[in-house]
Amino acid sequence: MQVVIHAGAHKTDEDRLVTCLRDNLETLHALGTHVPSPESYRRTIRDLFQTAQANALPADARASVLAATGTGEETGRLVLSNHGFFGTPKMTVGSGRFYAAAETRLAQLRQMFAGDAIELFFALRNPATFLPALLPDTPFASMAELLRGDDPLALRWSETVARLRTAFPDIALTVWCNEDTPLIWGQVMREMAGVDETTPLAGEFALLPEIMTAPGLKRFHAYIESRPGLTEEQKRRVVAAFLDKFADEAAIEEELDVPGWDAALVDEMSALYDADIEAIAALDGVRFIAP
Repeated sequence: MQVVIHAGAHKTDEDRLVTCLRDNLETLHALGTHVPSPESYRRTIRDLFQTAQANALPADARASVLAATGTGEETGRLVLSNHGFFGTPKMTVGSGRFYAAAETRLAQLRQMFAGDAIELFFALRNPATFLPALLPDTPFASMAELLRGDDPLALRWSETVARLRTAFPDIALTVWCNEDTPLIWGQVMREMAGVDETTPLAGEFALLPEIMTAPGLKRFHAYIESRPGLTEEQKRRVVAAFLDKFADEAAIEEELDVPGWDAALVDEMSALYDADIEAIAALDGVRFIAP
């Protein structure tokens, strides 16, 4: 069985990805893909992590997850999603890296699904917006407390991705930028579900209402409906063209007000992020989904 692990990052899609996939349950079930409700397995897997940390992973760990999710023998692909797979928000930053516990958690998941083919899916986000968004979900009162001495200019997603590739060269890794999701949402859904671009999926444009004006959205849907059979690349070009004309600028702009951070620091962090993404896209063994 193929087991998809969608592990975040925190503050990217906020469970909208798994929600959209679950809006296609019948279509995916017919193709052998099972997307269970996250509520059915998150506590179970969390408890298994805690057991493994204190003692050892139970021999029936896989059976427990499959029973909790209602995964049948006919399932060829199981999709599990949790931004907390690699740790809680307060564990996201530490020792100069993102998700220091990622290797430990992924090793436990691989042990849990020994004999299955695991695929890891992970969204990245500009640290300049990621860290401020993360802070309210932690027990820390300030960015300085969250970073605990780390230099925000030194944090690199490429370090996280490279660590995972080195530790688990057998696990397929797919990453993308959260900032690009309106353009690539449909492709991310299909890659995670394991279906090709000819498979129609509800919700492939689910993010557009958040960033496109109502008149523009109405014209966009009319245009798409009049042109069935567009490829992923063609759909991305259409989305980009409509956003160029009908983007809701107020919804797209992110205002940052972080004590101790000025515009120059944010600009430098963003420039470093752009360069970091180029490095990630060039890594061997990494499938990078780009517009």
